[in-house]
Amino acid sequence: MNTNASTNANTNAMNRKYYQWHSPNLQRDMELLVFGHAGAKVLVFPTRDGHFYEYEDLGLVSVLQTRLDAGQLQLFCVDSVDHESLYCFWRHPADRIQRHIQFEEYLLNEVMPLMNSLNTDPCTIAHGCSLGAFHATNIAFRHPHLFKKLVAFSGRYDLTFAIEAFNDLFDGYYDENIYFNSPSHFIDGLTCEKKLQALREMDIVMTVGREDPFLDNNLSFSHQLIEKDISHEMHLWDGRAHRAQYWRKMTTLYI
Repeated sequence: MNTNASTNANTNAMNRKYYQWHSPNLQRDMELLVFGHAGAKVLVFPTRDGHFYEYEDLGLVSVLQTRLDAGQLQLFCVDSVDHESLYCFWRHPADRIQRHIQFEEYLLNEVMPLMNSLNTDPCTIAHGCSLGAFHATNIAFRHPHLFKKLVAFSGRYDLTFAIEAFNDLFDGYYDENIYFNSPSHFIDGLTCEKKLQALREMDIVMTVGREDPFLDNNLSFSHQLIEKDISHEMHLWDGRAHRAQYWRKMTTLYI
């Protein structure tokens, strides 16, 4: 894989690098930002309308600057293809989920090898807010041997779950690919002891607001994890708590 990388020239700033290359899995150019130089690797997903620079723009990088400078964490902030996949409503739902699967292949076969080539720390964390929390949870639960920790803020773990203005993203269509990319669907049917043990060893932290429309989905998912003997933290915050001002506080507490 050929990558184009540039480094922040400001010597007073934290280590910040930009990467761009043409993805063979997605057949398009993809971009990402890396913050920090060492420590636990954090794979960071943006929200539905966000891009690889969103985590920085929302002030979430800055609240971690002390830990980044100290070599405790290294952030890998990826872009998304949500408007080509999950939110591409002109496509048939089967094609939407297939594009999402291609995105996962990009992460597994392009992004994570880059992460490992730059940083040999054994700890990898999946992290995201809102739809990014779904992405982080989905990949961590599908491939638990690759992650030591999951940190998910304000997520929806069943994309067929409709509430308020949030519709079933597949318009009533359902197939095996949707099942295996819906954490609160496939967890009940998960019987592989190797995967279950990896999930039981993972440090799992989830947050949601008490007035968040996804509260019921979070509580139901938490109950499912308890039934599978998968320990986790579920933190309930006052209000909707589905904004950057809350995520900045959560980030300092839970990453």
